[in-house]
Amino acid sequence: MGNDTDSIPTEAAQRRGRGSRRWPTVATALLAVALAMTLILVLLGRLFQLPGLSDLFGTETKDRSGPAVLKSIQDMNRHEGALGTYQVVVDLEKDARFLPDAIRGTRTLYVAGGSVSAYVDFAGLGPGAVTVDEDRTTATLRLPHARLGEPALDPERSYAVSKQRGLLDRLGDLFSDNPASERAVQSLAARHIGEAARESDLTTRAERNTTGMLQGLLHALGFDRVSVVFG
Repeated sequence: MGNDTDSIPTEAAQRRGRGSRRWPTVATALLAVALAMTLILVLLGRLFQLPGLSDLFGTETKDRSGPAVLKSIQDMNRHEGALGTYQVVVDLEKDARFLPDAIRGTRTLYVAGGSVSAYVDFAGLGPGAVTVDEDRTTATLRLPHARLGEPALDPERSYAVSKQRGLLDRLGDLFSDNPASERAVQSLAARHIGEAARESDLTTRAERNTTGMLQGLLHALGFDRVSVVFG
C-alpha cells in the first residue's frame, strides 16, 4: 500500500503558505503608513514653519546642458546708433468655429519685453562715400539711412500671465507638449514690438548718434569741419 501522508499538507507547510499570503498585505499597510506619515510631516512643516520639514521634498535644479557650439561668425560692419526697449501685452485667442470655448479653444495673455536696435551699415560704402578737401580740413561723408534690426525678446522680462484652454485642448496636453502655442504668442509679440519701433524715431536718433561719433573721430584726426549726409 502506498503512503498517503505525502498528499496531506503538513502543519508547517500550511503556516508557510499563510505567511507568504500575509506578506503582500503587510507590505501594503507599511507603505500606506509611511506615505501618511510623510504627508503629515510636510503639512506640519508648512503650517507651523518648522525648519527642515517644509523642504523635505523640495525640488533641486540641475543644469545638464552641453557646451555651446559655435556655428558661424559674421563681421559686423555697422554702427549701432540707438537701442529701443519695449513691452507689449499680447492677448491671443483661438476659437473653434462650431464649438464653445469651454470645449475647444485657447486664450493666452502674455507679457513680452524686448528690444530693437537701429544701425548704420558701413559695409556697402563705395570710394566716393568720403570726400576730403585739398587742405584736409573739411570732410564729407555720405552714408545710407539707418535701419532697424530684428526684434529680440528678453526671456527675463517675458512671461505668460494666464492660459485658458478648452476641455479638448487640456486632454491633448496630457499626451503631448504643444510648444507651437508658446511660439505663436512670442512671434506675435515680436511683430508688435517691431511695429512700435518703426513708428518711433529710433532710426533718426541712430543717425544723429552716428553723426556725433564720426564728427568726434574726425575732429580728433585734425579735421575742422565734418559733414555727414544720409541717403
